[in-house]
Amino acid sequence: WRLILFRRKLTVKIGNFEIENQQSEMDNKIGYIFSPELIQACDKVAIVQKRASMVHSLIASYDLHKKMTCISPKQANQHDLRTFHSESYISHLKSADDSTIANAESDLDSDDDDLPEDSAEYGLGFDCPKIKDLQSFVKIIAGGTISAAKLLTSQTYDTVINWCGGWHHAQRDEASGFCYVNDVVLGITELKKKFERVLYIDLDVHHGDGVENAFSFTPTVLTYSVHHLSQGYFPGTGAISSIGCGKGKGFCVNIPLKEGASNGTFVSVFKRTMPRVITNFRPSVVVIQCGADGLAGDPLGAVFNLTDTAYKECLQIVLELKLPTMILGGGGYNKANTARCWTNLTALVTGQKLDVDIPEHDFFEEYGPDFQLRIEAGYRPDKNSKDYIDALVLEVLEAFRMEGVVV
Repeated sequence: WRLILFRRKLTVKIGNFEIENQQSEMDNKIGYIFSPELIQACDKVAIVQKRASMVHSLIASYDLHKKMTCISPKQANQHDLRTFHSESYISHLKSADDSTIANAESDLDSDDDDLPEDSAEYGLGFDCPKIKDLQSFVKIIAGGTISAAKLLTSQTYDTVINWCGGWHHAQRDEASGFCYVNDVVLGITELKKKFERVLYIDLDVHHGDGVENAFSFTPTVLTYSVHHLSQGYFPGTGAISSIGCGKGKGFCVNIPLKEGASNGTFVSVFKRTMPRVITNFRPSVVVIQCGADGLAGDPLGAVFNLTDTAYKECLQIVLELKLPTMILGGGGYNKANTARCWTNLTALVTGQKLDVDIPEHDFFEEYGPDFQLRIEAGYRPDKNSKDYIDALVLEVLEAFRMEGVVV
């Protein structure tokens, strides 16, 4: 399908704000993946109900959409899904739909009893409960990130934002961690058709295990993750010793931080390791997942003490590389803070300075009691000592030296 399909005129109302697919006011080639269908799909995920609507409404309330080109994505098809997911998993998604077709009263069903008996083998149930029209949902989510990738491979845009993407836990044949499809892997696979080397950066507090597993044997995709790792903390992977396998050995970088990681700690390890990654790997394109569950007070991440400042400083470093860049969402279970964070990151990408007072819009009351855009750090102590951070950084840099990761 041709790029022109993306560019059809689209006017959509979110609350009191209209978003029109038109050329942005700034000639900076920034694409913004958006459609009502995509928002509605993301809002169906029980753990983040209405988060996508909140994010996009807050962005629109600041008129940031006028600084980008809004692009309606196309749904993924079966062939797209098969570039990563197994045939048996894709078929099971259809079976799950067929078994629940009689129960159509609600988009959100917490009762998993009518799923096929073998659904647990495919990760469905528990943290990935059934969703009405599951196969369609998966195609919509995947289509957003694949569409973003196509905009970069066509060289139509330099930067593309998809806050509805970043579902990094799904495995080849299994849903996991609220993720039913690994749109990140599908997007990177699309990027590899054009770009020789893809750098994937994961800032989510949970390790991006699905993406690492997908590319752990290849030297053409380098996965870099800063996250928390401790006994019993999901997904339990991402040790610093996990550096890839076979020809991909040395092309996985894992930086596990202890509880209470502050802005200073988080940004420090990023600044001290990313230059070596860039110099040695020489990426052609960057994908950055900005999961916001590391923010202070996140009810599910619940271990880091970050504010949006940490995310902005890391993203700024990426943007300064002047490489084609895809920016994705991810975790973030304090929905108001996640919307604040991703709105601030959108402002950074578009070069806008925002008023700290949040404009009135449909979700205005969600931002009380102060109704401000800033995110405050909490009082959790940072257990990452200087010695621990120095040792982490040294081990990462030494791994690069020992494995000879120079391309």
